[in-house]
Amino acid sequence: MATTVFGMDTPMERPAAGGRAGVFVPGPDASEAVRAAMKNGSGLCGFGNLDGTVMIYFENNKFNDAGLHKWENKVYKAYDRMVNLAPTVNKLNCDAASLIQVGFVKGREILVTDMAALKDWLTRCNAADTAPENAEIHD
Repeated sequence: MATTVFGMDTPMERPAAGGRAGVFVPGPDASEAVRAAMKNGSGLCGFGNLDGTVMIYFENNKFNDAGLHKWENKVYKAYDRMVNLAPTVNKLNCDAASLIQVGFVKGREILVTDMAALKDWLTRCNAADTAPENAEIHD
């Protein structure tokens, strides 16, 4: 599989707490590894690597915690793990071709720049009810 180059706005290093990271969703043609890891409308955030891959941290709420039902709460949980270097199995380095960047997260703010792709992802995984109401989300 050929490596895909991601957008010029994709952050290229792990952010410190309060720093900016990309927010992603699996694309319709995502690799098997990405499809297998992402469930329940997972929240994904991460950063690009020089080799064209993306390091993503994710939260899929596999234990059905009511506090993680909404998509943005999953993104915040994944972001906290990433910036605090928390030990986790909920991270994956994958080819950028498996992902669609739908926005950015910085601290406790999310900006969705591609709401259509986000809603498509949430609909594909039967989690449309977890979608944010607005493109700008502040916690």
